Amino acid sequence: MNTLLAVDDNAEQVIEMVKEVISNAQTLPLVTGLTIFMLAIFLGVELITKIPPTLHTPLMSGSNAISGITLVGAILVAGTEHGGFAAFLGFLAVVMAAVNVVGGVLVTHRMLQKFKR
Repeated sequence: MNTLLAVDDNAEQVIEMVKEVISNAQTLPLVTGLTIFMLAIFLGVELITKIPPTLHTPLMSGSNAISGITLVGAILVAGTEHGGFAAFLGFLAVVMAAVNVVGGVLVTHRMLQKFKR
């Protein structure tokens, strides 16, 4: 239970940092976006390291639906008419999201096979 409280405290600190960055966003939008991205990575690592190993597979199978939503967003970005670099980044996002969805399905399938008699 203390682990979950520590995660909540870290999450609140990161959220406060993000709010401060957004409120002082008189810098370039790219710098603001990269800062939020780096804070999201930090928060994700903090959360994942605090989760017990027995919960990793069920959480991954649950987050597979979120990866599907990411795939739809990546397809929309890839289909925009903003230029070559944006289309390349959209294509890269589609590939990475598709790999994530397929991996999630395979892990879920493997997990469910362990419960068969």
